[in-house]
Amino acid sequence: MRKIVECVPNFSEGRNAETIEAISEAIRKTPGCSLLDVDPGKSTNRTVYTFVGSPEAVVEGALNSARVARERIDMTTHTGEHHRMGAMDVCPFIPVANVTMEECVEISKEFGRRAGEEIGIPIYLYEESSTREYRKKLPQIREGQYEAVKDRIVMPEWKPDYGPARFIPEWGATVTGARFFLIAYNVNLLSTPNQAHRIALNLREAGRGPDKPGKFKEVKGMGWYVEDYNLSQVTVNLNNYLVTPPHVLFEEVKKEAALLNVAVTGSEIVGVIPLEAVLQAADYYIEKENLFVLDEDQKVRLAVERLGLNSVAPFDPREKIIEYIIEEEKNEPLAGLSVRGFIEEVARRSSAPGGGSASAAIAAMGAGLGSMVAKLTLGVRKFEDVDAKMRELVPPLHHAANSLIPMIDADTDAFNDYVSALGLPKNTDEEKAFRNEQLQLGLKKAIEIPLTTMKTGDQAWEAMAQVAKYGNFASRSDVEVGARALEMGIWGAYKNVVINMKDVTDETYKKETMALAESIKDRAADMCEKVLKTLEDRA
Repeated sequence: MRKIVECVPNFSEGRNAETIEAISEAIRKTPGCSLLDVDPGKSTNRTVYTFVGSPEAVVEGALNSARVARERIDMTTHTGEHHRMGAMDVCPFIPVANVTMEECVEISKEFGRRAGEEIGIPIYLYEESSTREYRKKLPQIREGQYEAVKDRIVMPEWKPDYGPARFIPEWGATVTGARFFLIAYNVNLLSTPNQAHRIALNLREAGRGPDKPGKFKEVKGMGWYVEDYNLSQVTVNLNNYLVTPPHVLFEEVKKEAALLNVAVTGSEIVGVIPLEAVLQAADYYIEKENLFVLDEDQKVRLAVERLGLNSVAPFDPREKIIEYIIEEEKNEPLAGLSVRGFIEEVARRSSAPGGGSASAAIAAMGAGLGSMVAKLTLGVRKFEDVDAKMRELVPPLHHAANSLIPMIDADTDAFNDYVSALGLPKNTDEEKAFRNEQLQLGLKKAIEIPLTTMKTGDQAWEAMAQVAKYGNFASRSDVEVGARALEMGIWGAYKNVVINMKDVTDETYKKETMALAESIKDRAADMCEKVLKTLEDRA
C-alpha cells in the first residue's frame, strides 16, 4: 500500500502575496507532492502550508520550498504576532498512511541533513526526532525567538543538529522533526466567550494550572468569540487523536455546556482530518445508538451529522479527509469492466484473464448472494426475531464479497509477472540464475493470489451457513446459488494453486502451501453440502 506522509512547514511571511505563491508553486511542482492547504495570516505574518506525498517526495517538496524562502524572505525586517525564529520556522513531518513514526523521524533527519548541506541553513531537531530533553519541545528551542538565535547558536549546548553553527541574519534557524497528526477542532456554542473559555479550561490538558489539570491529555485549547459566525467556540488542538479523538472532546463539551445551560451547535474541522478519526466517531455513535451502518461512505455521513460538521461551513469529505483528497483511481481494468465486457475479455484468444480471475469473480458473487439474503432478512418485521443474528452475519459476507473483487485483477497481474520473467535473457550463468530466481518469485506470487482468494472466500462460510438456517426462506435459491458459487470459486482458485505449484523448487513451501490449500478446498465442499442440506431440511 502507498506510503503517505504529511508535511506542514510554517514560513515567516504572511503578507507578501508573491512570496506566498512562489513557495506554493515550489511545492506544487515537486513530483509526488499534493498541496492541500495554504493558510496565510497577516497579523501573524506567517503562512502555514500543508502538503502530502511519499517519503521521498515530501523531503524534496520541503527542500524546494526552503530554497524559495532562502531567496525571498529576510528575517532582519520581519515582525509579527506569532513566535518565530527562522524564515522557515518549523517543518514537521507527520505519518498519515502506512508509515511509522520511526520512518518520519528518519525523513526529518534526511531533510535536516540535506537542508544544512545544500541550502546552508541551521537545522534543529524536535519532538520525536530529538533525543535531548532540554531541546525537545518547540518552545524550548524557540525561546527568545529570532532575536535570541545570534547568541544561542554559538553555544555548545545549542549547536544545530545540521548545517552551520553560525548566525545567518536573513534566515535565523529552522526546527524540523516528526510528530503525530494534529487536528485543529472547534466546537460551536451559543454562549459568551467567557463561558466557552471556562469549558476549555476544564478540558484542556493544562487545565487551570499545575494544581488543577484538565480532563484530557494531548489537548490544547481556549474559548473565544467568532464574529463571522456570531457564536463562541471551544477551540482546541488535538495533538494525538488516538488519545483524545474529536468525538470524545465534542461529547464532553456537550456535558459541560449543559451544566451552564448553553447550547452546542455543531463543530468545525480547521484544515484536514485523517479518515481514521472520522471512522472512530462513526463507530462510537453506531455502538452508542445501536445502529447498523456498514458502508464507509455512510459511516462518514453519520460522523458528519452527529458532530455537526456542516454547521458553520460545508464539510465535503472529498476536500476535508486526507485519504480522499489524495486518493488515486483504482487500477482495476478487469473488475471495472461491465459484466459483458469481463466475459468477453475472458473469452478472447488470450491466456489472461483466465481461471484465476474468473474464480475470484465467481467466489465474490457467491459471498455477495449470501450478503444479499442477509440484508433482505434484516429489518423486515416478520423476521424481527432474527434481526440481531442478521446484524452479525451481514458484515463477514459483505466484506468477503468486496475483498474478493480486487483479486480479479491481482490474479492476472501475477500471471503477467511470471510471463515477464520468462522473457528475461539466459545467455550467461548469471543471467540464467537471475531468470530462475525471478521465475520462482513469479510462480509464488501466482500461487499466493489464488490462495488469498481461497482464504478470503473461506471466511464467509460460517455466515453463509447461518443465513441458510435463519435467512428469509423465500430467497432459498439465492443462498443455494451463492453456496455453489462460493465453493466453485474456491475450487477454481485451488486448481490455479496446483497448476502453478508443479514448477516450484522450494519443497518446504510446496508441502505447507498445498496442505493449506487442500484443507480449504475440502472445507468448502463440506460447508456447501451443509448449506444445501440446511435449506433442504427447512423446505
